[in-house]
Amino acid sequence: MKKNMFKGLLLAGVLASSMMFAGCASVPMAAKEQDAAAKTFAAPASDKAGIYIFRDSQFGAALKKLVSLDGNPLFQSASKTYFYKEIAPGKHTVTTESEFGDNSVEFVAEGGKLHYFRNYIKMGLLVGGANLEAVAEEEGRNGVNECSLAAPLTK
Repeated sequence: MKKNMFKGLLLAGVLASSMMFAGCASVPMAAKEQDAAAKTFAAPASDKAGIYIFRDSQFGAALKKLVSLDGNPLFQSASKTYFYKEIAPGKHTVTTESEFGDNSVEFVAEGGKLHYFRNYIKMGLLVGGANLEAVAEEEGRNGVNECSLAAPLTK
C-alpha cells in the first residue's frame, strides 16, 4: 500500500513540475519598433557600452526571472525575451534571481562596444533556477534575433 502511495505522489510531483515548465510566462513587452531598432546592433557612442541580455530557450517557459544591473532591477526575463541598455563603461554586475539566491556575472563594459549575456533556466530542487553567462558576439546576436524585446521595469 505504501509503495503505491509513494508512486502516486511521485507521479503527481512529476506532472506538476512538467506543467510548471510547459506553460508560458508573460512579461511586459516593448513596442515592435523598439525591438527592430535594437536588432540593428548599432555600436554605441564611445562614452557608452551596450548590453544585451537574452533568454532564447523554451526550457522553463512558465518562469519569469528578475534581472538587475548593479543592484538596480532592469526587466523580467521570460522565454524568448531580451533586453538592451546603454551603460557607462567600467565594471558592472548583471544579476538574475534564482531558486536559492541570486546568480551574477561581473564584467568590464568597454565604450563603443556591445556585450551579450545569456540568461538561462536550469533544473532546480523546487522550481527552476536561473543563471547568466557572457557569450561571444555572433552567438549573442543569434540569440537576440530569436527573441522579442522586453519592456523595462517601471518604478
